[in-house]
Amino acid sequence: MTATKDRFFKSAITTAETKLAQTDANAREILDAEAAIRAKKTERLRALRLAQAVVESPKKTSRSKPGSARGPKA
Repeated sequence: MTATKDRFFKSAITTAETKLAQTDANAREILDAEAAIRAKKTERLRALRLAQAVVESPKKTSRSKPGSARGPKA
């Protein structure tokens, strides 16, 4: 038997690193899924907004103020 460092020292990932990597991967999947849902919703709302008929606002008439009919203030 020959003594090598691979035989005495494990180069495998520890349990804590494995759990951390799994948690990180799951969190990234959730965030990516939420981002996809948000993007889809944004596109849907944008399409609905653009499809709406443009409603013109009524022109404002220049009405005199209620107190202005009495005359100028002294």
